[in-house]
Amino acid sequence: MAVPVTDTETEHNSSTIETPLITQSQEPEQEEEEELKDTQAQLSKSLHRLECFLKLLGFCQCSVLSFTLSRHCFLLLGVSLPLIIINFSYCSNCEKYEIRVFELEILASQSLVAAISIICISHNLRKYGARKFLFVDHRHGHMTLFLEEYLRKIHDFFQLLALSVLPCFLLKAAREVIHVVCMHSSWWQSVGVAVALLESWTYSTVIYLSGTALFHLVCNLQVIHFENYGKLLERDLDVSVYVEEHMLLKYNLSKISHRFRIFLLLEFLVVTATQFVALLEITGESGIINFVNGGDFAVSSIVELVGIVICLNAAAKISHSAQGLGSVASRWHASVTCSPYDASHLGMTNNMDSLETAYPSGSVPRYYSGSDLE
Repeated sequence: MAVPVTDTETEHNSSTIETPLITQSQEPEQEEEEELKDTQAQLSKSLHRLECFLKLLGFCQCSVLSFTLSRHCFLLLGVSLPLIIINFSYCSNCEKYEIRVFELEILASQSLVAAISIICISHNLRKYGARKFLFVDHRHGHMTLFLEEYLRKIHDFFQLLALSVLPCFLLKAAREVIHVVCMHSSWWQSVGVAVALLESWTYSTVIYLSGTALFHLVCNLQVIHFENYGKLLERDLDVSVYVEEHMLLKYNLSKISHRFRIFLLLEFLVVTATQFVALLEITGESGIINFVNGGDFAVSSIVELVGIVICLNAAAKISHSAQGLGSVASRWHASVTCSPYDASHLGMTNNMDSLETAYPSGSVPRYYSGSDLE
């Protein structure tokens, strides 16, 4: 005989059946949250490593102590040490292997480009902080896609710096070794002088190329958002989202231009003047110019031109992305204007009444003020 099933048993059975389904649906969300937290932790570690590297070079001058140490370190290691070595190790009968005027002019050029880099970059870092300076904001940073791109770009920064410094260091080291062999003076004194000059040169070169690589990093981080804007236009969103994102990208582009314009202008001027001086000195020298006594001109020119190429590459990338952004936005605007269905689907009419409703006069959100544009 059939046993009747009560309502209580029915509810119990349905709950036992539904509970595993709820648990299974929550598992992907939990995995995504854990993956997001891991990526955020990796980004924080990368930013912390970048900040430590910049502090080591003296870029981060958030306190009076760090400011004083950075300035004294640069003056002692980047200027005073090579200047003392050039003056005290000069040999009046050794013009075949060392020309004092060349050495002093090379020291002046490498000190100037390094000083411009550390002054301009440290000013921006002190004023905005690392995250705001790099535009690694929380508004975009919560998306896993951007977090992974941020990590890759920061890794590329260190890789670019290493690939730029290492070949130049090997060339400089080869020149110093040949100079030590040709001088025929005290072995230990020559080795000590060469090591000290290499340390000073490496310090100044890394500071200069780090400044140019930071500009390259800032531009590449912003290119991520320029490229994503085209994908954003393909989504079915309210027009206010597109306008807001476009204004933010335009604001960030203007901030990058304002923060780096003095840095780029001074670096271009100094490098150009240095190349002309090197040309005049080499062509005006009556003696024999070889790799030993004139090789530092070649090394210095290569380093400076590498930094300029890095800056030009970053500027070309972000300019190309900005132009592409304008092209994409124009095509999207033409599409939604000419298509009645798309315009109504996006909440737009031919007379743009909905846009005026979403953004009344004076209520369009702004991300900058006059005081921000230094």
